[in-house]
Amino acid sequence: MMPFRVLVAVALLIAATCRGFAADAVFPPGAHVGMKPLVGLVRAKSFIGFETEDQGVKVLIADLPAEAYNEVVNAFKANPGGTGGIKPESIETPAGLGYYTVESARDGASNVRRYSMILPGPTFSGYVAVQVPENASKIYTDDAVRQMFASAQIRNEVPVDEQLGMMPFKVTELSSFKNVRMLAPGAALLMADAGDKSLETKPFMLLGIIGSAPATPDDRGRFAQQIATTIPGVRDGRITMSEPIRIDGQPGFETRIDAVSGKDNTPVTIVQWLRFGAQTSMRIIGSSPRTDWETAFPRFRAVRDGIQPRG
Repeated sequence: MMPFRVLVAVALLIAATCRGFAADAVFPPGAHVGMKPLVGLVRAKSFIGFETEDQGVKVLIADLPAEAYNEVVNAFKANPGGTGGIKPESIETPAGLGYYTVESARDGASNVRRYSMILPGPTFSGYVAVQVPENASKIYTDDAVRQMFASAQIRNEVPVDEQLGMMPFKVTELSSFKNVRMLAPGAALLMADAGDKSLETKPFMLLGIIGSAPATPDDRGRFAQQIATTIPGVRDGRITMSEPIRIDGQPGFETRIDAVSGKDNTPVTIVQWLRFGAQTSMRIIGSSPRTDWETAFPRFRAVRDGIQPRG
């Protein structure tokens, strides 16, 4: 039997080696999934993931609903041979057992190799999609991509500062909101007191940029009321106030709505602020159960007043 001191030394060596492997994992800003990128891959400029300098090879990283992983597992068990000639394979990763597929496809006039992998996460499923053009397939081979997949790790939370740094504006006041999460990378931000399953039972805010603005100042009221009808999850809405205001010296519009929201038909009051630019508008939405409105509204306003242009 191996002496105890030797066992301890081996255990320490394994632990140190595992820490070394973990340090190799790179998490793109905003991503829950990280991995050791293959040589030549750098942080992508227009999406979350990695790409080559010529943008030919792409590695897209995203979150899927938590149940997506179990659906893939069940499909694999029910039909291990796959469908349409595409057979899923399992792979051990530091994040857990992943499943991936490989297929040949076309991207316009070019032949490409496509890889997809799904991983288990605590409240989400990690997803990685890779596309390799034919002219790069001798470097980025099936085995090389598999090795990259095998290095995948999950982090449960993305640091708030990292998420805020990806937004096209600065958020300098969080008003004690603890749940801060990007809904769309670099485009929409959720700030809430409750989790997703009971979101409407507590105050929350949505911040983002919309790619349109009213053509003339006279159109601002109509524009604000029209876009207020698109707030998701709201039923039986009734506009109680809609008027022009100034927000940080810029023209804006404030609209308030009484409505119900959620599976329990929670009565809510909603405020929508629009801050108009030349071609885009900043949209700030605050929603609160009507019973909490008096304390929630000052928090909403503090967040609004703390938003600043970036650079």
